[in-house]
Amino acid sequence: MGCGFPATDLNRPCGTLHNFPIYWDIGRHILERQEREGWGAKVIDRLAHDLSAAFPEMRGLSARNLKYMRNFAEAWPDNEIVQRVVAQIPWRSQIALLEKLKESTIRLWYAKQVIENGWSRDVLVMQIESGLHRRVGGTVNNFALTLPPADSDLAEQVFKDPYLFDFLGTDAPRREREVEQALMDHLKDFLLELGAGFAFVGRQKRLEVEGEEYRIDLLFYHLRLRCYVVVELKAVPFDPAFVGQLNLYLSAVDDLLRHPDDKPSIGLLLCKSRKKLVVEYALRGLDTPMGVAEWKTRLTEELPDELKGSLPSIEEIEAEFSGEVG
Repeated sequence: MGCGFPATDLNRPCGTLHNFPIYWDIGRHILERQEREGWGAKVIDRLAHDLSAAFPEMRGLSARNLKYMRNFAEAWPDNEIVQRVVAQIPWRSQIALLEKLKESTIRLWYAKQVIENGWSRDVLVMQIESGLHRRVGGTVNNFALTLPPADSDLAEQVFKDPYLFDFLGTDAPRREREVEQALMDHLKDFLLELGAGFAFVGRQKRLEVEGEEYRIDLLFYHLRLRCYVVVELKAVPFDPAFVGQLNLYLSAVDDLLRHPDDKPSIGLLLCKSRKKLVVEYALRGLDTPMGVAEWKTRLTEELPDELKGSLPSIEEIEAEFSGEVG
């Protein structure tokens, strides 16, 4: 038929994972023919016609799909990576990787994340659009000084900055308790944003220390780190005093809740904003592992810088409103 593909290969069911080597072979064939015959030779249209005529019972041999196969082969020139990594990812997710990402190293990073975390195509697209690869490892922390090297490296990749709470919508709450309640109302989305491995333990977890009662905003257990993660929410910019509060909670959790087989608890302080050097100074000399990150909503991120500066803060609005009422 002039297609250049053995009938035994193409007779396998189309659209299943084990056909990726065939997709890659077809894509390479198209690339080679286009290189020989030129881009204006309508190689893909002719090949789609030939394949459909030779295998009328098969689906997925349209010109559109052949273009995806060509792009697939061009995006993954190393057949070993295709066999070892890429072949484990559903085809719809493959198309999302091709359409959304141009840089091969970033595309491979997301491909491995799909395999590790079991993301659906929709979750993959959401993570790409949120720039997850830029946010992972972005917290200001003291992990390297407070955790063993292997645990430190893992913790560095578990936490990110900023955390995006766009699922809270345009009417995102502004006060700490309201933020906490909103996250609980969207716990599934919140866990997805935290990342794989987080198990929710409790909200406003009560701790008693020498007759004094303290309550942790949110308590999690991380299955890979094998430790409790204490999350404190702040609806204001970072204040060094927050570190002392979180340090107390971590010490109490280690003494009161931690099992002998658990590793030291880790703290995550989520603030509306933070200055890196101030955080670094606040964490310096601290023995408990802790990270500080910002939390944002998508609406906040999309505002232009010049518009952000011209808008009044919530505090200014409330102060003005109070003045009018008074």
